[in-house]
Amino acid sequence: MRARFLVQGVVQGVGFRPFVARLAGQLGLAGHVTNTTRGVEIEVQGGPGAVDAFARRLAADAPPVAAILSVDAAPLPPDPGAAGFRIRASRVDPAAAAIIPPDIATCPACLAELFDPADRRHGYPFVNCTDCGPRYTIIRSVPYDRERTSMAGFTLCPRCAAEYADPADRRFHAQPNACPTCGPRLRLLGPDGAPVPGDPVAGAAAAIAGGGIAAVLGLGGFHLACDAFQEDAVAALRRRKNRPAKPLAVMVPDLEAARRLAHLDPAGEALLAGARAPILLAPARPDAGLAPSVAPGQRRVGVMLPYTPLHHLLFRTGRFRALVMTSGNRSDEPILSEPAEALDRLAGVADRFLVHDRPILHPVDDSVVKSTGQGPVVVRRARGYAPAPIALPRPAGAVLLAVGAELANAYCVVRGGHAFLGPHVGDLKNLDVEDAFRRGIDHLLGLLRVAPSRVACDLHPAYRSTRYAEEWAARGAAVTRIQHHEAHVAACMTEHGFRDGEALGVALDGLGYGPDGTLWGGEILAGSPAGFRRVGHLAPVRQPGGDRAAREPWRMAAAHLRRALGPAWQELALPCLAHLSAADRAVLDTALDRGLNAPETTSCGRLFDAAAAILGFTGPMRYSAQAPMELEAWAAAAPAGVAAYPFAPPREGGDVLVLDPAGLVRAALRDARRGRDRREAALAFHRGLAGLLAAGIRAAAEKTGLVRVFLTGGCLQNAVLADLLRTDLEAAGLTPRFHRQVPPNDGGVALGQAACALSRPG
Repeated sequence: MRARFLVQGVVQGVGFRPFVARLAGQLGLAGHVTNTTRGVEIEVQGGPGAVDAFARRLAADAPPVAAILSVDAAPLPPDPGAAGFRIRASRVDPAAAAIIPPDIATCPACLAELFDPADRRHGYPFVNCTDCGPRYTIIRSVPYDRERTSMAGFTLCPRCAAEYADPADRRFHAQPNACPTCGPRLRLLGPDGAPVPGDPVAGAAAAIAGGGIAAVLGLGGFHLACDAFQEDAVAALRRRKNRPAKPLAVMVPDLEAARRLAHLDPAGEALLAGARAPILLAPARPDAGLAPSVAPGQRRVGVMLPYTPLHHLLFRTGRFRALVMTSGNRSDEPILSEPAEALDRLAGVADRFLVHDRPILHPVDDSVVKSTGQGPVVVRRARGYAPAPIALPRPAGAVLLAVGAELANAYCVVRGGHAFLGPHVGDLKNLDVEDAFRRGIDHLLGLLRVAPSRVACDLHPAYRSTRYAEEWAARGAAVTRIQHHEAHVAACMTEHGFRDGEALGVALDGLGYGPDGTLWGGEILAGSPAGFRRVGHLAPVRQPGGDRAAREPWRMAAAHLRRALGPAWQELALPCLAHLSAADRAVLDTALDRGLNAPETTSCGRLFDAAAAILGFTGPMRYSAQAPMELEAWAAAAPAGVAAYPFAPPREGGDVLVLDPAGLVRAALRDARRGRDRREAALAFHRGLAGLLAAGIRAAAEKTGLVRVFLTGGCLQNAVLADLLRTDLEAAGLTPRFHRQVPPNDGGVALGQAACALSRPG
């Protein structure tokens, strides 16, 4: 019996061909396996029982980091001359369907070699095998073979070549295979670029232990590293990097060390120790002893484990218990990945540069996942996750590019039945980030061997991503503009496999351009990716100062207080308003009355800003969403039993339900004026807001007859709010669904843009 199999999914760069060869050998089958641009093609011949067993075990026993999406089998006429089983040279077909694997954390077998003094790879910082190591960051094109990666410049030595050719070896066809004789090498450089003599790892560790900062070139780019227990070092890193307050990630040597820093649940521990190895935002242990500057104002700490051999070697020196490991860049710039560029851009930031000569073809930042009562939520999808595909409910008939939003950008390419969501890019308002965005799209389109005939973008005409989409229109592509919150909801629907009918979608975020010209951000929609209608929203309020209000929470506090109290707001003596004179308040009143640089908004994010300011947050935010994040931290620290703030029931406003937060604002003001513990007040606000939203969703469900609810938007990264909403909605008999595979923030918008564009006429 003879059969052909075409296997598609993450099956290149994960040891799949060696696995197939070993399986065929065990079953006594003849044939061959080949990487192609469509996937992995296999032909086997043998007894019917053996071929059937091969078909069953192909998916069941696949390598741990493989992800099989489909197996197409077809019978073939027997070949009388078939003998033995071979891995054939890769083949480039006209059709392209190969899927690029993400980078994989170092496996236990390679770690054992790394620390075995008798092993020839002892202490070698680039040890890897078919189960681990660099993938996406080194792939130039597919099929995935060494000559199409950044390892092409390193010729295998005889011993490595023998491993590569041995079907019984776990490095059989491991494309990044290398050793100290033939592979990449480390160097330690001073700030002037001059080599520092001695062992590079020991030298970098000594600099860090002495209170210095090292730029460490890892898998997807540079980290800036310092001792996480030395306050002076962490404070110096903040000053030099120009990152005054945003929390910093911490790397620890193992799970036991992670448990000493944070409260971890089983799902979080599995993620930390798994192949993806993201940063996990988990509740911090207050007695852990980390430098106060690591995560000021937060009750969570971002913790991760070493995911490259180099990281493990740094910890094996025994010079520190935990390292701050933050992106190797200056604030708001893209991550750096080339030593020469890092020496220039990080001059005055790093004291030492630990670099290597394996080129990084596509820089990728660390992924970030947040532990919640509902399970892990991806906050930033990058290393280890991207560009792994997301299955679409229905295959696409055309290649489509979705370019995402302006902030927390990620792009998406749709080919066939899958959406390839690229890694986190960042905020496109920075020109260097926009350049990285353009390069990333070109790279992903090249790897997938496609050119889009359709491009989806945001409705906002001034977004850089929208302007980029318009460049594709000049090349003949059809451009579809998708409203921001519709894209949010569609992304959540898509990752949950939503196919038929309609559902409710709740989008809570900072802002998005609405089709009515106002700024949306607290929306209840009904429909599907094919089309939505607005059925509810938070009551609109003016946003004084336009974009400045997103950085200065007092502005939204003033607007919400004025709306809730009327002229009496002028007399309020709150710390957040203390800098405003009577004349300032009069000018603000005039601006709000006339709408002068004060657009209307229904933003839930700006409501959080206002509540944080009323309850004690003063001054400008030093990073995006700082005030809401601190408000969440206060709420998470509150004792049980805090009652919700009162709120008015939803009211009819024409064809939509209006959810008025004025009662929450007045209650927060009362608590602020009487000096109530801000933790209790923050939790009372969260409970009141969750109750208000749930009441609106219940009313929308009664009005539309829809019971499925998809919740999305950056505000749903707030674990306190999300947990309260889930409880309230389930108690009402509704079926809430939250993001799991893609971020609820703007990092998931491109997936929703793609889903909407595919469901609507081009």
